[in-house]
Amino acid sequence: MHPRRLFSDSRPQKSIPFSERLHHFTWSWFECTMSTGAIATLLGQQPFGFDGLKTIGKIFFVLDLVLFLIFSGCIMYRFLRTQPGSLSLSLHHPHESFFFGTFWVSIALILYCIQQYGVPSSGPWLVKALEVLFWTYAGCVILVAVFQYHVIFDTRKLPVMEAMPAWILPVYPFLMLGPLSAVLEYSQPQDSALPIMIGGICFQGLGWGIALIMYTIYVTRLINSELPEPSKKPAMYVAVGPAAYTANTLVALGTQAPKVIPPDFLGIGSFPVGDVWKAIGVPAGIFLWLLAFWFSALSTVSVLWTWKEMHFTLNWWAFIFPNVGLTIALIQIANVLDSDAIKGVCSAMTIILVMLWIFVAILNVRALWKGDVLWPGMDEDMEDVEGHGADEESSTL
Repeated sequence: MHPRRLFSDSRPQKSIPFSERLHHFTWSWFECTMSTGAIATLLGQQPFGFDGLKTIGKIFFVLDLVLFLIFSGCIMYRFLRTQPGSLSLSLHHPHESFFFGTFWVSIALILYCIQQYGVPSSGPWLVKALEVLFWTYAGCVILVAVFQYHVIFDTRKLPVMEAMPAWILPVYPFLMLGPLSAVLEYSQPQDSALPIMIGGICFQGLGWGIALIMYTIYVTRLINSELPEPSKKPAMYVAVGPAAYTANTLVALGTQAPKVIPPDFLGIGSFPVGDVWKAIGVPAGIFLWLLAFWFSALSTVSVLWTWKEMHFTLNWWAFIFPNVGLTIALIQIANVLDSDAIKGVCSAMTIILVMLWIFVAILNVRALWKGDVLWPGMDEDMEDVEGHGADEESSTL
């Protein structure tokens, strides 16, 4: 059993300069910016608002930007001050490499927040800039998805009996391109909105397709092997994201379709294609939403079953981000069905997620202070690869 506990009072036995601790700053830290940005997007689209809600959302957005810049500086410092080739090693690492995707998801959420909070207060130049950034981002993440999985498949042999949803993370940016395309369409002119809609459903298809394959491997592991160790169980929530964000995409794009798709789309003039798109997309999104809820409920039961044996790791941020996708998808469903009851459930889920964010943030700061993260042997960095005896239980996979 791992010696650390959630509320232990153990402190590091000796002091290490913070500059040396930064040598262990990993891609996994961007799970924090994923969750912070996700909360900002969630607060910006609440069905029941109040005075100051948008301001709170903007505060989370600004905090997300600040954290992203700080974390980017920290990981650049690590790669510049450690041994040559450390960047390449981090992308080959059997644990850390998967979390490279969290960096790119954080960027997608920043673009999402710029649309939500920046466009209403800005001019048409920002709308055009977001269109360019959308396609540029899509080009970057397709390279990440292809080459990172190539590296993982070519250099690492990962046992199926240890499969975790974090194996989906390299393609997670594509799971954000669908919701991002849907929110961008609110301000894009039609000649730009239609390609973004088609691109969004296409990109989401790649993300969902690969996630579905990984789902099969992950469920095979759950059936044939034990559940993850207590310290790794929060990472089970990562499985919520693919179904949740795909449901969000289908409902949101379906809702926008009658406004975006022209009457003669695909040469069809006998019926409104946009209305058909909506009639298919909304039920398909509702169909997928319950799968996401099932993964969330399964993860919650697993965590509660062994919570006394858990200790904090950065994968605790998985409590937030995937479940934000679950909530946003339900908000989309509530809006299209015009159901006040479902909207009330969404508000309750939002309150819980904000409280969870505060709780995890406090534990993260506490763990940083006590040396439970960002410390030799406590993170998923190169020590595992180089055989320096890093603690495998501290891996967030």
